[in-house]
Parts: sequence; structure tokens; C-alpha cells
Amino acid sequence: MTLNLLAVGIVLLNIAMALGFYYGLDGRIELPMMVGILYGAVTNTPGLGAAQEALNQLHYDGPQIALGYACAYPLAVVGIIGSIIAVRYLFRINLNKEEEVLNSQNDDVHHKPHMMHLEVRNESIHGKSLIQVKNFLGRPFVCSRIRHNDHVSIPNHETIFYSGDQLFVVCSEEDAEAVTAFIGRQIEVDWEKQDTPMVSRRILVTRSEINGKTLGAMHFRSIYGVNVTRIHRSGVDLFADPNLVLQVGDRVMVVGELDAVERVARVLGNSLKRLDHPNIVTIFTGIFLGILLGSLPIAFPGIPTPVKLGLAGGPLVVAILIGRFGHKLKLVTYTTQSANLMLREIGIVLFLASVGIEAGANFVQTVVEGDGLLYVGIGFLITIVPLLIIGAIARLYFKVNYFILMGLIAGSNTDPPALAYANQAANNDAPSVGYSTVYPLTMFLRILAGQMILLLLM
Repeated sequence: MTLNLLAVGIVLLNIAMALGFYYGLDGRIELPMMVGILYGAVTNTPGLGAAQEALNQLHYDGPQIALGYACAYPLAVVGIIGSIIAVRYLFRINLNKEEEVLNSQNDDVHHKPHMMHLEVRNESIHGKSLIQVKNFLGRPFVCSRIRHNDHVSIPNHETIFYSGDQLFVVCSEEDAEAVTAFIGRQIEVDWEKQDTPMVSRRILVTRSEINGKTLGAMHFRSIYGVNVTRIHRSGVDLFADPNLVLQVGDRVMVVGELDAVERVARVLGNSLKRLDHPNIVTIFTGIFLGILLGSLPIAFPGIPTPVKLGLAGGPLVVAILIGRFGHKLKLVTYTTQSANLMLREIGIVLFLASVGIEAGANFVQTVVEGDGLLYVGIGFLITIVPLLIIGAIARLYFKVNYFILMGLIAGSNTDPPALAYANQAANNDAPSVGYSTVYPLTMFLRILAGQMILLLLM
């Protein structure tokens, strides 16, 4: 909520500055062109497309607003990255200290799996089954192996714990201390040298039938005699909670005897070649539904012409919904990173090519003889002033970690080059977290803002 409120502040300040320049210059720059400068200043191409659709509804036949966008865009990228650097030096931020604070205040530790070897020392659980111990403790954990009387086996819910048993336990980081205190003490065990050959293997979920099923519904322990200790998804390890919903592309860490693990691999698919095939049905279903949603008129009181999400906002909203609920409709949402980037870049390039061809005829004349340099200067101020103001507020009042603040600044301008710089400077995932946290709301507001300005004031 804090990060999104700060991002909304940046959006509002961008709009306020654009309108301030429009009225301050007493109409020297037409309102549509100012909107084009605004979108160039915040490097938001989908918003420019939505604004052009609004102008078509108003039968606008003036200069192409893509000229203002093109003038403001290059220096805006420099301004966004420059703001990230300026905040660092203005507040004398030490990156090493920021990383230490980030690690100590990480709010997502309960998602991270923690592995440990324990020896049963608690006499109260002597002779109790695994399911009884779990119920007594009241915290989820996975016992993937147990060593009793020098014999290693895969435990199930009916396995009895005895004093002196050695366990391989996986739980969330926040529960690790409580699990250890309840069961016994941590020890060192080399499980590879025990009598029963156990293997641990990451298995790819590639069968579409598995998509959307919970981990508990697969009954791996009772049917196949194996344990699932953690799930690797999109670069993050997740604790194997029974309620966790499996998705195509997940890597499931399975522990058990070799033949049992291989049976689980056949159930889940484990075919890397299958992941190389893009899920065209899901992609184009999303595009089709997104276009329909984007074309629906949204009426606001006092505005004679309805607002539309457009070809950018509609697919964005539908994509978020499909990503969250698509498995219920048997839609596989996994797409390889390379295919994802290819689709994204082709879309942006085709759009910029079309508006560039349309606006290019008058570009040189606008810059050399017209107000092109004025567009550049105004765009740069619209870019950098709100970022410095909100950056100072975020740092001084809300104490936002600098790595997350870098992602916030990049995400509030939906600017991938700034995110790339932030990721390179940080060497951790915090900028991506900040970016993805504010990106959807910011994109939604950017798409609506230009239309609202044009439809209200023209």
C-alpha cells in the first residue's frame, strides 16, 4: 500500500506539472501536444496509444501528439536513471548497509524453505506419529527422511517418532526455531552415506493436467512414497505447503527412492521440450478478451464522451486476471522468458514504428523551427521533479529501502531500462519487487489519465 500510494503521488505530480506548464504558457502548447509530452516524460507508450484513441473520438485533426512524445522520451530515460542516482547521493546511501537492512527486514521469509537435520530429544513426542507431532506443534513442516536404528526411510503420516531418531526437516524460515525447539536439536548427518539409496531431484511440471492442482491433492507421499520439500517458481524457492497451487513451469524438489522419484517425474511430465512450445491459445485468448474489455465504454459524470481502457489497458487487466485465475479455466499461462520478451518487444516496436512513420514527416521541422527544444525541456522537468520529491518523501518519512525505491521509481514510469540499471546496481531482487508492486496500478492510471485530461478539458 505504501509503495502504491507513493507511485500514485508521482502520477499526480506528473499530471499537475503538465497542466501547470499548459496554463502557465497560456496555451502556447496545445493540450493534446502537452499530453504527448507528458507520456514521453514518463516513458509510457500504452498511455500514448490510449490518448490517441481518445483524440480520434473527439475528431482531433491537429499536430500529431507523437511529436511531443518523441521529443520528451530520450531525455526522460536519462532523467529517470539520473533521479535514482541523485537520491543515492543526496541522502548518502550506503549500498552495503541497505542490503543488510533489507535482509534483516525481509517480510517474505515465511515463503522461503529452510532445511535442517534434527535429532528427536523431546520425550513428549516419543512414540507419537508424524501427524500427531504436526498437530501438537501447529506449524507446517515436511519430514523428507528419517533414520531409525541406522535405517533410513521415507516417513508418512503414520510413521512413529522415537527418541534418538534423526530427521531431515524442511519448513519455512519463520517456523524453523519453533520446530527445532519442539522436536529436539540440530545435528549434522550425511544422508548420502546411509543404507537406503535416496535421491533428491528437481522435476519440471509440464503436463497441463497438473496445472491448477494443489500440492496436497497429488498425494505424493501416500501414493508414491516420496516427499516434496520445496517448489522453485520464477526464480523463487517456495515452501511445499499442501495448499500451494502447482503451475506449469514449476520445479518440484522430490526426495525418495530412485524408482519412486521416476514415477513422480512421469506424472508431472518433466519434459523440457514441452516448455519450449508457447501456449498460443492462452496468449491469444488474453489478447481477444483484452481487446473486448478495452473497447467497453466507461461513463464518468460530467464527461460527455466515455473513457475506454483501450488496446493497452484492456489486455493488461485481462492478463492479470488470467495469471491469477487462468488455471480454473484450464489455461496454461507459462511462457518462456525469451518468448515473453519477443512478444513484448515486437508489440512495442510495431507501435513505435507506426506512430513514428505518421509523425516523422514534421519531426525535424518541429525541433529545428518549432517548439521542439521547449518540448524537451518541459518533458525533462515533468520527469525529474516528481521523482525527486517523492523519492525524498519515501526515504525520509516512509524509510523505504533504497533498492526497493529504485524499483518504485522505475515502475512508476513503467520504464524497463531504469529497472535494468537498478537490477545491475543492486545485485538482488528488491528492485524487481518494487517495480512489479507498483507497475499494474501505475499503468492503469497512466492509461486513464491522458484520456481524462483530454475529455474533460477539450
